[in-house]
Amino acid sequence: MRDIEPTGRATVLVCITCRAATDPSDAPRAGLALAKATAVAAANAPDISVRGIRCLGNCGRGLSAAIRCDNTWAYVFGGLDATRDSLSLLIGARLLAQAADGIMPWRGRPESLKRGLIARMPPISFCEEPL
Repeated sequence: MRDIEPTGRATVLVCITCRAATDPSDAPRAGLALAKATAVAAANAPDISVRGIRCLGNCGRGLSAAIRCDNTWAYVFGGLDATRDSLSLLIGARLLAQAADGIMPWRGRPESLKRGLIARMPPISFCEEPL
């Protein structure tokens, strides 16, 4: 396996089209509220950028976001809460950006990022041992 060298800068992608199944179709999108709250929380964090994205394809699992860095694994989370998880996303982003092996550590990860993990994908440069 090739060594992974994180860049120290993370990007949080928040689905801005997410909403609760019980929300009326004309109600403000909770995903947009989470994206805005995360952007505000990261305003003074030069090591984290926040971007809204239209649909992560995780609609059945509630509010969704992804965290990625160059040369690290990327993570997708669901079941997030617009009023409480903006700081959780920033903590996760920093954990990933500082991970020497490019994998977000379990220890120190906020509970919503433990129970809400949907998937993790390796970096494009990842080479697994042949089978």
